[in-house]
Amino acid sequence: MDTLKYKGFIGSIEINDEDDTLYGKVLGIDKKTLITYEGTTVKELKEDFKNGVDDYMEHCGEHNLPVHKSYSGTFNVRLTPQIHSQIARAAEEKGMSLNAFVRETLSKALL
Repeated sequence: MDTLKYKGFIGSIEINDEDDTLYGKVLGIDKKTLITYEGTTVKELKEDFKNGVDDYMEHCGEHNLPVHKSYSGTFNVRLTPQIHSQIARAAEEKGMSLNAFVRETLSKALL
C-alpha cells in the first residue's frame, strides 16, 4: 500500500472510483483522533494531507494537548504466561533482553 509521510505522520491513499477522487486518513494515531483528507489529483491529496496534519498540530498546541504521531514504536501484546515464559527463556539463552529478542524475531518475520 502506498502511503503519504509528513512530520512523523503516515497517511493512507485510497481511490473512490465512483467520483474519481482520492482520499485517505492518518494511520496509527490515537483512536479518538481522526484526520482525513481528499483531492482530485495526487498533488491536491498531498496538500490536503499536509494541511490536515498542520491543523491537528496547531489545534494540539492551542489547547495544550499532546501530539500523537503515527506509530509511536510501542505496542502491547497479550500472551499466555506459558508463551511469555518461553520467549523470556529464549531471549535469555541468546543473551538478549526480551524487547531485543521480540524486535529481532519480528524483523526476521517481515523479510
